[in-house]
Amino acid sequence: MATSAVGCRRESGGSNSGDEDTILIGGAMAVTGIQGPLDAPAMEGIVLAVEEINEKGGINGKKLEFRNMDSKSDSATSSEVAKQLIDQGAVAIITSSDYDFGGPAARAAQAAGLVGITTNASSPLFGSKMLGDKQFTLSMWNTTMGSVIAEKAYFEDGFRSVYVITDDFIDYTKSLSRYFVESFKHHGGEVVREDVFSQGKVDTAALIAHYKALSEKPDFIYISSYLPDLGTLIKEMRTAGIDSPIYGGDSYDDPALFDLLGPEFGNKIVWSSHTFASEEAVPGFSKYNDAYKKKYGRDVDAPWSMSGYDTVMVLAEAIREVGTDGAAMAKYMEEHTFNLLTGKLDWSDAATGHEPNKAAAIMELVDGKSVFLKWAIPDFLPEP
Repeated sequence: MATSAVGCRRESGGSNSGDEDTILIGGAMAVTGIQGPLDAPAMEGIVLAVEEINEKGGINGKKLEFRNMDSKSDSATSSEVAKQLIDQGAVAIITSSDYDFGGPAARAAQAAGLVGITTNASSPLFGSKMLGDKQFTLSMWNTTMGSVIAEKAYFEDGFRSVYVITDDFIDYTKSLSRYFVESFKHHGGEVVREDVFSQGKVDTAALIAHYKALSEKPDFIYISSYLPDLGTLIKEMRTAGIDSPIYGGDSYDDPALFDLLGPEFGNKIVWSSHTFASEEAVPGFSKYNDAYKKKYGRDVDAPWSMSGYDTVMVLAEAIREVGTDGAAMAKYMEEHTFNLLTGKLDWSDAATGHEPNKAAAIMELVDGKSVFLKWAIPDFLPEP
């Protein structure tokens, strides 16, 4: 099992009996598999946060350690490694960035009475109703992410009709599409056709044919999917001469997609996500970027590392104020507002799901480059 760690390591690996001068946060995050491109940069931000905290003296005089075990983008492994980290003395678990892959680790944390938190999972299933009263996501839910894009399309762009393509790969892709459709219809928009495919089995020729067969072309296309199929589909649609605007969610926020599309195909593509890597969007970003560049030798180019950084800062504040008891930490997190690189965040109480109250960032791809448009909170929020 691949393991990585940062901070002061424990001298012993026994259950909850490690170094009393160290606070261990466990990571059940994916280094390999389809979640790796999201989790790996999130861990870069986690490492930065841990090092920053330790340089300032730690938490209440104790060093902070982050130790990750590769969940391999696999639900069974997610649960297994979380349990191992709990046995090693972890006081909280940071899970993979998705309900299907991170939920099992959160359930393991809940069973042990610990706070579990994910950096970017946006399915409303990732909350206290499904996972337990100590489980959180740093992300806004898909209710927000889908609705802000629907409202931009309807009110700002004047779009009234859409062709929807949904990847039924995981709950993220299904629920994001569902909430987008609900919001767009709520405001008076029309879905002229919806097609469904499964990741790894996309028939781009059939989807292109379906679009071209429509008697009246819709104002835009909404695609809820993941790389690699997301990139393949968009590029082949553009190659086939389909120039309609294409909208989606945070899975678009990937430099690999921008590189794939390039300036030739990377236009009229709009999505919602967690934050944007610029001082314009995030006051204080330049300081973070300087620290990131010093450590990793490159600028921040996607939101995922900032989500990882913020996740540690939330946990550290809770531990600093109330200690490492899971119930006390969860209560503190419920009752406070956090000002983060990824925006202002507070959660509802456990009875209502730990629903995140958080704005989404909206971006557009222009000549293959991501451009920040605005922060948005939807006027209409679908029921999760």
